[in-house]
Amino acid sequence: MRLSLSYVLGLAGVALAQTNVSSYIATESPIAKAGVLANIGSSGSLSSGANPGIVIASPSTVNPDYLYTWTRDSSLTFKVLIDQYVNGQDDTLGTLIDEFTQAEAILQQVDNPSGSVSTGGLGEPKFNINETAFTGAWGRPQRDGPALRSTAIMTYATYLYNSGNTTYVTDTLWPIVELDLNYVAEYWNESTFDLWEEVDSSSFFTTAVQHRSLRQGITFANLIGQTSNVTSWETQADSLLCFLQSYWNPTDSYITANTGGGRSGKDANTVLASIHTFDPAAGCDDVTFQPCSDKALSNLKVYVDSFRSLYTVNDDISSDAAVATGRYPEDSYYDGNPWYLTTLAVAEQLYDALIVWDDAGELNVTSMSLAFFQQFDSSVAAGTYASGSDEYSTLTSAVKTFADGFVDIISTYTPSNGSLSEQYSKSDGSPLSAYDLTWSFAAALTAFEARDGNTYGSWGAAGLNASCSGSSSGTIAVTFTIDYDTTYGENLYITGSVDALENWSVDNALIMSAADYPTWSITIDLPASTTIQYKYLTMYNGDVTWEDDPNNEITTPSSSTSSITQNDSWH
Repeated sequence: MRLSLSYVLGLAGVALAQTNVSSYIATESPIAKAGVLANIGSSGSLSSGANPGIVIASPSTVNPDYLYTWTRDSSLTFKVLIDQYVNGQDDTLGTLIDEFTQAEAILQQVDNPSGSVSTGGLGEPKFNINETAFTGAWGRPQRDGPALRSTAIMTYATYLYNSGNTTYVTDTLWPIVELDLNYVAEYWNESTFDLWEEVDSSSFFTTAVQHRSLRQGITFANLIGQTSNVTSWETQADSLLCFLQSYWNPTDSYITANTGGGRSGKDANTVLASIHTFDPAAGCDDVTFQPCSDKALSNLKVYVDSFRSLYTVNDDISSDAAVATGRYPEDSYYDGNPWYLTTLAVAEQLYDALIVWDDAGELNVTSMSLAFFQQFDSSVAAGTYASGSDEYSTLTSAVKTFADGFVDIISTYTPSNGSLSEQYSKSDGSPLSAYDLTWSFAAALTAFEARDGNTYGSWGAAGLNASCSGSSSGTIAVTFTIDYDTTYGENLYITGSVDALENWSVDNALIMSAADYPTWSITIDLPASTTIQYKYLTMYNGDVTWEDDPNNEITTPSSSTSSITQNDSWH
């Protein structure tokens, strides 16, 4: 077969780009690792004043002042270090990890504006670096912290327990984990500020990592014989998984990041959720939005495309090539710029997808993911392509090049000393905002590991079912009523956490009757003796509006009762 000159030149260009990315990673990896360590504890070269095990977000003290410790950032950072430690990549980290767990145990007990350890205080987002409460005005609570912290510590504790260090795990680490998981189980259905600390609603990232933490917690609790909470966690994990489905926007084929805030919902929140709940054993599972799933890939394209014409640094970049990405297209913080960690997250999701396709020996293109793949081959059709096929090679090679493109963008805008700030300018790529951001360094490390094909275990995502129907004997006819004034053509619907309420589906939500307007009503046969979550929503000209959080909840009586009426008000 004769190859055209343009094809050969194209291959040469890809090889050169991959060489450049590999060279950048080889140089930046030790810098990023050193950057993380410099921002931890009393011995960190840039974290002066921090107590042992405390992670500072950044050494920056003005414009902005990030010399605090965030539970979310700290937990994501230490998850990277714990993964390296338990997988034998760095056996020097044990003492530092122990200091982290000790510091977090102290912070759990610090009374703060969100409450005490027993009244919601675990949702406090940030603390002073001397382990005292930050009492200034802030977006609180943020309910992803306990989930992420317990996930990191359980990974470490599982390794120690399986290595024979059982007493330390059960006596020291388990109490930390148990507090966090009980917090998740109790508060997951309450509103939360999102990971950008701006919107108080429900957050896809928060729901996803909360679900992971409870599933992982169930496995861990069974391993160490601490099973008193397992039944409760199983129930809440099932409800979380069902609620997770409600963020999907079927009309526009992307994940809506928040249920409030008045924005489009196109947000790096969703990409970060996919990579931080990656479970290689789950394959391309849609229910947990795994990186190579139809929904996650469709969402990724919508998210990335929303930035193509937004930044000057993206000018003249082709529609199938990587671009700089930020938090969300409506962002105005520091005038709205791309972030290092969000751009790296796109690359990491794609690398994770390649890992799963390579392991499965095939790639599946569906109608939902077709637009994503057609970026690289306009003629591709829905179907399954085995690893030996030309189409598989074409698509996976293109995805790898696409992923490398995002790393190459980061390489282009990394200063010569390797420092990674929070943001880089949308006009010229120069570093902006907090310098030496710990999360940026950690994001680089996880993306580089994914490019190398490294994975770090399963948390139980495989084979899950999103139906939350509880076991019951018989059904109950429940009449829901609510007063709501609508405009002409607007209708009211209901959906919720069981099959009879369409498992949080927007497309299949049940339309209510306005025969006694403005009172809307519907009667539904629901499973008896079951706790059920539900919400009302309106639809008008294709626009969907949900009532505010929290979800409504009803516990149906036993089947000895024939019917009940539930009177609600829109909130």
